[in-house]
Amino acid sequence: MIDAGRVCMKKTGRDTGEKCVIINVLDDTFVEIVTKGRKQARKVNISHIIPLDETVDPKSEEQIKAALSSS
Repeated sequence: MIDAGRVCMKKTGRDTGEKCVIINVLDDTFVEIVTKGRKQARKVNISHIIPLDETVDPKSEEQIKAALSSS
């Protein structure tokens, strides 16, 4: 369920309630995500995100932007 391109919802931290997209799985505990409000990708704990049913191509900026802008 946790894989590159998965759209998720942040459940803790400063971005609580915002959508994010996993762009890289680092290990069993951490992934790298991008959010609409931040300019750089960052590392987060998997337990801090809720995976959604939607997936996008993690290398396509257009698909990522479209997924993050939809409510």
